[in-house]
Amino acid sequence: MGNLKKILLDKEHAGVQFLKYSACGAVAMATDMLVFFLAAWLLFPALTETDSLVRLFHLEIVAVPEHIRAINFCIGNGIAFLASNLTAYILNVLFVFKAGKHSRPKELGLFYLVSATSVGIGVLVGAVLIKGFGLSTTVSYVAKAVSTTLINYAARKFIIFHG
Repeated sequence: MGNLKKILLDKEHAGVQFLKYSACGAVAMATDMLVFFLAAWLLFPALTETDSLVRLFHLEIVAVPEHIRAINFCIGNGIAFLASNLTAYILNVLFVFKAGKHSRPKELGLFYLVSATSVGIGVLVGAVLIKGFGLSTTVSYVAKAVSTTLINYAARKFIIFHG
């Protein structure tokens, strides 16, 4: 038990840090996906009959025009962002990075600013993939996730926290 606690609380070793960042990111991503896809299914229709989750769970969907689906994609991502970013912040502070480079309010503000910027870029890419290329919401969501992950790790490690 002592070794596990040491690993979980170690914020120095780069390899351990990246593994913990990945695990925390997976929890935040799961939160994001759950909130986004629930919103896209139940609140702001953005799913199509070709989306993987629709097929997997045999979901009944509301068909909407591409331009509405693109807008709803953005709204659903905004809602998911609030939940997943708070999850990511808490887990990053507890297990990954050393806090204290900035005051807590400034740190939290920078965390949300960096995340909002990266998610904004990702959502824009996703909306273009939907509206411009007619790709599925799922493919667009994955493109958003990849771009935000890369931007967030670098900014959190080098700008927000003590590496």
